[in-house]
This record gives sequence, structure tokens and C-alpha cells, in this order.
Amino acid sequence: MQQQNISKLPSMRLITIPISHYCEKVRWALDWLEIPYTEERHVPFFHRLATSRDGGKSVPVLVTQDGTFTDSTDILHYLDTKNTKSKKLYPSEPNLRNEVNQLEELFDTRLGNNIRRWGYFYRIHDREGIRRSWCTGTPGWEKAGFAIAFPVMRKIVQRTYNITAVSARDSLQEIQQIFEIVNKKLSDARPYLIGDNLSAADITFAALVAPALLPPEHPIKPPALETFNNQEMITTIKELRATPAGVYALRLYREQR
Repeated sequence: MQQQNISKLPSMRLITIPISHYCEKVRWALDWLEIPYTEERHVPFFHRLATSRDGGKSVPVLVTQDGTFTDSTDILHYLDTKNTKSKKLYPSEPNLRNEVNQLEELFDTRLGNNIRRWGYFYRIHDREGIRRSWCTGTPGWEKAGFAIAFPVMRKIVQRTYNITAVSARDSLQEIQQIFEIVNKKLSDARPYLIGDNLSAADITFAALVAPALLPPEHPIKPPALETFNNQEMITTIKELRATPAGVYALRLYREQR
């Protein structure tokens, strides 16, 4: 992450919610491609004031000299055209590029939402944990707003994402299915999902599963596993970490983040 003095802002601005795994996907791509940017972090709900000014609604929003991009995958495709170095998020070979696109879409649509629902089911009542996740690096007045409005914000999150015991169980099953797909991809000991280099597929998977693996290299430092009170969540995280997919995602954070 690159946070810079306002008087020396680079040409790209990334509007985020600190803990958002879709924002982490874009943040990672920018850092890996070594593209200068400034990150503007906001507390959930308050972020709408920032995104709406630039024509967006949800985060991430990337504001550039070429326009505003409001979808994480659209942003990565755009960034791939702006990188002047040898690194590429999408292979030039058509078949490999198509495979990366398909995996990225699978992770975006099936993994990201289910990880969020499953994680919030266990953590939404942890006020201090949510405060750290939502408020790190955000404006002071938004932090004050969180302190006052959290009970209401919590109810809105629960309703918006349909967070219940049943939905969390169903989401975990979806997560496990995606992990199994990745496990099979990695069964031949390949270093990356597609081709011989890090791609958008790798970054998307690792970033979106981060809330379920808690990699210590994550820019928003996750809490230590032993600090959680829910044994069921601890057990699941340990199980996911131990899978080939979990080992691979943690390796990417350790070596590529």
C-alpha cells in the first residue's frame, strides 16, 4: 500500500474500505505492478460519500486520468494496460488468458461473497475486531461515527448480506467447493494457477480468501488466531490453511505480497 502526502498525489486514487477483500485484490495488483497510487480509506457506509463524488457506489473505486473504474476486475484489466514493466496480470497467449479470466470470474462471483458472509457471521458481534478492520487509516470523524453508529451498522450488514447460521453454513460449503477446485489445479505441483507467472487469478484467489486464512502479511494486520473466542471458526480456519489451496494462498502472501 502506498499512502502519500496530499500535495504529491500520484495520478491514481484508490478509494477503499480497509478490510474489503475486493479492495485488497486491487491494492495488491497496484503494488505488484509497481504503479504509483494513493489509497483513501473509509469506514463502511461513510465510504458512499467518497465513492459517489467519483461516480461509484461500492468499493473499490479507482480514479485515473483515463476515467473512473468501479469493478475490481475492470480495474485489473485497466492496470494491465498501464504497466510499463515486464509484469503482466493476464497472459498474452489467448488460451491461458481465457483460463485466467474464467478463474477470476469464478472467484469473484462464488468465493468473495461467501467468504464475506461466513466471516461476518462469526465476527460481526466483535465490536473491537470490527473497529480495527473497518477503521484502520480512515478519517477521524468517520471513526467517531463508527463509535456511535455501530449497533445500527451491524444490523444493516446482517440484513444486507443475509447473515444467519444457515447462510454461513451454506457459504462454507461453497468456499470448500472452490478450495477443492483450486486443490485439483495445484495437484501437479505447479507454482501458480495458470502458466509460470503470478496472474490476476492468483491475486484474486489469495486476496479473496484472506479473511478465512488471516495471512500475517496482509496490509490490514489480522488478529492472531488464538485471540478468537469461537472454537468452530478457529477449527475451520486451521482446516482451510492446511489444504493445498490454503498453503498456496499463504505462500503467495509470504512471497509475493
